[in-house]
Amino acid sequence: MTLPLPSRRSLWVLTLLAAACAVALLLGAPLSWPGGVGASPLAWALLGLLTVGLVWLVVDVVRSRRAWRAAPLQVRRLLPHALALGVPTVVRVEVENPGRHTCVADLFDEVDPAFAFDGLPRRITVPAQSKLELRYTVTARQRGPARFGRVQLRCRSLAGSFDQPMLLGQPCELRVFPNFAALARYAWLAGDRRLAQIGIKTYAQRGSGTDFRQLSEYRTGDPVRHIDWKATLRQNKPVVREFQDERDQRVLFLLDCGRRMRADEGERAIGGSHFDDALNALMLLSYVALREGDEVGVITFGNPPGQSRSFAPRKGLNTLGALMNALYDLQPSATHSDYAAAVREVARAHPRRALVIMLTNFRDEDADELRPALQLLRRRHLTLVASLRERVIGHLAARPLDTPRRGVEVAAAHLFEQTRRDAFARVVNHDALSIDVEPAQLATALVNRYHAVKRAGLL
Repeated sequence: MTLPLPSRRSLWVLTLLAAACAVALLLGAPLSWPGGVGASPLAWALLGLLTVGLVWLVVDVVRSRRAWRAAPLQVRRLLPHALALGVPTVVRVEVENPGRHTCVADLFDEVDPAFAFDGLPRRITVPAQSKLELRYTVTARQRGPARFGRVQLRCRSLAGSFDQPMLLGQPCELRVFPNFAALARYAWLAGDRRLAQIGIKTYAQRGSGTDFRQLSEYRTGDPVRHIDWKATLRQNKPVVREFQDERDQRVLFLLDCGRRMRADEGERAIGGSHFDDALNALMLLSYVALREGDEVGVITFGNPPGQSRSFAPRKGLNTLGALMNALYDLQPSATHSDYAAAVREVARAHPRRALVIMLTNFRDEDADELRPALQLLRRRHLTLVASLRERVIGHLAARPLDTPRRGVEVAAAHLFEQTRRDAFARVVNHDALSIDVEPAQLATALVNRYHAVKRAGLL
């Protein structure tokens, strides 16, 4: 065990004793060492008090440590193996006292520095031979691996003369994933046919698409060209072919991990970077595409040398879990994003035609590098550029013109936004598929573009 610390009770006793001595000296009481010439009763009284206090402390230390060794406290932490970024999670801590004495302690859990927490430290009282469960809340502020250390306890001794620090329980490691609450909400709304609540358009039209789905009875308004005449003769009633959007297509994400994606939204303390918004949108669209029967793959660029990641296109909803495990700890770097190198990697590794979605943060100075890269990419693939627009620029442009300085700031924001918008339109060649939106709108815009591509059969 570590060295004990004086308890508040002991500190109060010493404080009162010192105050009494100070008052006695101020009143003129003689003070000399006991046994010497002219020793005062006050000196003998102080010596007696110190002796009693020392004996009390030694006895308390021996009894308390013997009791803790005979029946040591047991601490267990209960929390999920994975957390979501920005989502409050309840952590449970069980403290078991198998001894014969009530345990009074101050408890603090060694939470990962990347977490915000509420409910710690905590004063607990665990009766003899019983168990206590306490709860506190943690909120992950950064994706990636996280570590919880041991549980710190400062136990009060049996007589209350000192506090004994202890480290109990076991450290544990877990993962912080992107916030997949949007996926759960999309799945719920899709099953309830209320996707319009989150801005996603739906097109439930019979006979659309190009892949045959099933035969069904003719209804008023169905195209005559879709009538299956052989089935009509067999059934003795009009029967039409129903089609669905093409399946077994490929969606490939080009995820920018360079310095531009480190831009933060100052109004959001948790998960506020452009990169986090882009990753959330990537996961949502991956879920939608996998549900539609398409393949999903990812290539990152803008990483430090040798740290780029590649996820080969795969089908099935199980792919989403593998994709999260591959990208959950990815962070934007301070390096420059090489668009040309990223496009060459796509051309080398993925010759099959695909919908390539480039997630980046475009600036007008990137035009000379991005334009030829897009021209090369569009020779084989259907390309969608999704650029994140800083919301702070829009906030500056919308501020009232109440001072001359404010007028200059608003004008500069409008000029920057217009210049950037015009440069983006020229780079993508006024492509209707490409989008330039604020981070909060990216996921919805991507899903709508994907549905438009599938409906039009552009792949």
